[in-house]
Amino acid sequence: MAWSAARSFHMPTIDMGALRTGAPLAVAGVGCASVAGWRSLVSSKPSSRFACLAISTDARIKEAVKTDKAPAALGPYSQAIKASNVLYVSGCLGLIPETGKFISDDVEGQTEQVLKNMGEILKASGADYSSVVKTTILLADLKDFKAVNEIYAKYFPSPAPARSTFQVAALPLDAKIEIECIAAL
Repeated sequence: MAWSAARSFHMPTIDMGALRTGAPLAVAGVGCASVAGWRSLVSSKPSSRFACLAISTDARIKEAVKTDKAPAALGPYSQAIKASNVLYVSGCLGLIPETGKFISDDVEGQTEQVLKNMGEILKASGADYSSVVKTTILLADLKDFKAVNEIYAKYFPSPAPARSTFQVAALPLDAKIEIECIAAL
């Protein structure tokens, strides 16, 4: 029985006409370096399965978003990244941008500030709350879920974004809440 690359690796169908002409291959973001490398994949002996697996690091594919109207990143990450028509906003805390201090010690005050900070990042990206398609909320205490929902509901028009909410062991700077989001541009 001949070895089947598609069956073993669950790969999508490849246009064999493109393979015969030497045209470049691109399958779900993975490219083969050469036709010879691909031919080894479909040979009867699975010795060298892939010649190349690569992900582009081309800077034109992604663009960092930065605004002084939201707190600066606390580490080696961006406030947000634009990639094609999607915006990925990093987790926001309830910090005052000018001071780097929490707006308050309670979850209500921090939630309001988190959402204001997120709004500034969205605005700097050319988006707004209505552009948000997914949020993730991290809470220090899940008992704060109801209070957070009441504030959160004021910011997102219907239909509300898809959302996940988790209680975590700890958040940066002992925050009560952190929210990240994904928006369509």
